Amino acid sequence: MDEISTLCAQVGESKLRDMVAAFYRRVRVDDVIGTMYPPDDWEGAEKRLADFIVYRFGGPQTYIEERGHPRLRGRHMPFSIGISERDRWMTLMGEAMQEVAVPEAAAPLIGSFFAQVADMMRNREG
Repeated sequence: MDEISTLCAQVGESKLRDMVAAFYRRVRVDDVIGTMYPPDDWEGAEKRLADFIVYRFGGPQTYIEERGHPRLRGRHMPFSIGISERDRWMTLMGEAMQEVAVPEAAAPLIGSFFAQVADMMRNREG
């Protein structure tokens, strides 16, 4: 078992879901990445991200049961994601992590995971 898959037990599923809710409160009003989200599916987008994070961090398999393999890069291809979008995603998620007080012991591992995934989502230069 890798360290990432122990994070749900360390942090708690409810805190992870609260973190995603805090992230989406920021995304809804963000001028860089907020416009990428379908305005009629905020709740769905929030649920999918929360389910994915909980699953990937070793919690319930809801994401896989409902959506199958994550295929994150493919699912994000319709959106133009460059350095500024990646960086904004990371900034907003970092603020959300602070807001919900993700435990200091887990924060670096979560942040590193998010940085790796956010960079992988880039599909254009600049």
